[in-house]
Amino acid sequence: MDRIPILKMGGFLLVTIQVDMHDRLAMTLQDDLTQRISSTGARGVLIDISSLEIVDSFIGRMLANIAGMARVLDAETVLVGMRPAVAITLVELGLALPGIRTALDVERGMLLLRRAVGGDTPAGPGPQGEVAVPEARRADGDDGQD
Repeated sequence: MDRIPILKMGGFLLVTIQVDMHDRLAMTLQDDLTQRISSTGARGVLIDISSLEIVDSFIGRMLANIAGMARVLDAETVLVGMRPAVAITLVELGLALPGIRTALDVERGMLLLRRAVGGDTPAGPGPQGEVAVPEARRADGDDGQD
């Protein structure tokens, strides 16, 4: 049976859908993902659908269901990489995908997840190229400023 890999990245789970989704695969993903959220205590789920050319009403509902189940398990969901044609189809089908935040790419999606769960943004380039650097503290608790 086909399965979509679910990778753990810190406190988040990353799902990259690289194949065309069919109904059985979507249901397997739903079961696998909810199990992984529960077993790992993940606080966020990032689903990359950039390889999907078509999302029908069933797959759209499954994505919304996954987000709802994740929320019940105390995890936020961000959907990334949606193609314009997929977005148009979802709107035309009347699927608003409640509970799912969206971002253009994985980098922005991870930033959105970190903000949603109240996690710190690690040092590195931010969305506009700025660098977030944690404040340094000396071992004695003195920050060196008088």
